[in-house]
Amino acid sequence: MVNAYILIQTEVGKAASVAAEIATIPGVLSSEDVTGPYDVIVRAEAETVDDMGQLVVARIQNVSGITRTLTCPVVHL
Repeated sequence: MVNAYILIQTEVGKAASVAAEIATIPGVLSSEDVTGPYDVIVRAEAETVDDMGQLVVARIQNVSGITRTLTCPVVHL
């Protein structure tokens, strides 16, 4: 199982609606609007790295109001 944090920048005033819509996507564990350089932080899981890529590119990035994403896979050192 692959876990990742996805940091999202949104259009002004869209953080709450983006976070709410992303929360309904299968594979998303949590989606919260935050303050700082990013507007929404998502925790997601997928079976493989390729599945995570599909989740981010095909599902999350298609949510209206998103301007940029940064995916940070979790590693266990």
